[in-house]
Amino acid sequence: MAVHNYDVVVIGTGPAGESAAINAAKHGKRVAVVEKQPLVGGNCTHWGTIPSKALRHQVKQIMQFNTNRMFRDIGEPRWFSFPRVMERSRATIDQQVAMRTNFYSRNRIDLFSGVARFKDEHTLLVRDNHEGMDELVAEKVVIATGSRPYRPADINFRHPRIYCSDTILSLSHTPRTLIIFGAGVIGCEYASIFSGLGVKVDLINNRDSLLSFLDDEISDALSYHLRKHGVLIRHNEEYDRVEGDESGVTVHLKSGKRLRADAFLWANGRTGNTDQLGLENIGLEANSRGQLMVDEHYRTAIPHIHAAGDVIGWPSLASAAYDQGLNASSELLGDDFRYVTEVPTGIYTIPEISSFGRNERELTEAKVPYEVAQAFFKDTARAQITGDTVGMLKILFDQDTLEIYGIHCFGDQASEIVHIGQAIMQQKGEANSLKYFVNTTFNYPTMAEAYRVAAMNGMNRVF
Repeated sequence: MAVHNYDVVVIGTGPAGESAAINAAKHGKRVAVVEKQPLVGGNCTHWGTIPSKALRHQVKQIMQFNTNRMFRDIGEPRWFSFPRVMERSRATIDQQVAMRTNFYSRNRIDLFSGVARFKDEHTLLVRDNHEGMDELVAEKVVIATGSRPYRPADINFRHPRIYCSDTILSLSHTPRTLIIFGAGVIGCEYASIFSGLGVKVDLINNRDSLLSFLDDEISDALSYHLRKHGVLIRHNEEYDRVEGDESGVTVHLKSGKRLRADAFLWANGRTGNTDQLGLENIGLEANSRGQLMVDEHYRTAIPHIHAAGDVIGWPSLASAAYDQGLNASSELLGDDFRYVTEVPTGIYTIPEISSFGRNERELTEAKVPYEVAQAFFKDTARAQITGDTVGMLKILFDQDTLEIYGIHCFGDQASEIVHIGQAIMQQKGEANSLKYFVNTTFNYPTMAEAYRVAAMNGMNRVF
């Protein structure tokens, strides 16, 4: 068994692991990364963010083609199978893998393929797919193993018509009907994708509203547009049992309802990938969701072992994971450090959603007086040109000082638009002001111009 010595060993090559490893290498450290999959990129690249968003983009293009009157001169609306659309999306995955593999090579980071397991606090055993074994001795360790879909034991995920959010990407046919259990971010995104392909979707939510962490108005808008695209939303429901047979799946709900569909997608919760790490050998323990507890410096209970990304829980976003990995690495190297607390929300439904800061419910409960500035996309020239007129930008601000409390956006390019407001909100003192959008010239026509329209709307409310 070969023994290798490193300054830093990172477990996992998703966004958190990649940023931690490259940051350490840039600081002149000898670095190794361990990835249990054959290719780098982690869940983000192969089963999560990249494939689902690439898939969403293809579906959105199909929807635009089929609803644009101009294209009727070419022919009738077209139907595309799920496997065909997914195959086109895989081109993006291949590009991402090639790019990220080059990152490790260019920064002279050693890559080990296999499952890492702690032997002791400074030693990892890595077993590859051919039963070979390497021993990595590290001064510092970053755990960035990510997460996987939670799969309850009473559902048979080996059945060919029952899927989780990882296995759904290997769907080999296009179901006519689909039941999705779980109306969180992943469930809502896949409801949008499949309904966009003409699949009749039942979306089962075990709460009383969709994505309750969102601004209520945005949540209501999402519900409306999902229903408009044929999604039947069932709130306050729990499953009793899920039965698959040769022709479909029957879901029995505790309320007594019985639902039938061609396929079933479980999209309710995720579990941290910690079960194969041998944490018991070093005295660390994951919580009931498989997640590791860290302090505000991303340190576990063992000071030289850090953790970042989905394996530590909130907010379980690729964007935050990258920053967490970078800062976990910076902290263990004694460099500038930032604990990630403020993260924009990006939800890639059709239309998409993004927000930053507090919403109306939070401000009202905290008894913080505020006013609302609005711009509806249907009134902007760019949206009228592109035909993406669904949506709005909402800015919540202080009535007296004009300080911005929150940005909430629903519609095309929402996840891009929100960053302008985010940048202004994070300015110090009086620089965080609604006045910025009134006193700044925006390109015309653009979606960003919605900030000027909204700001003037807001100013008219208070002056």
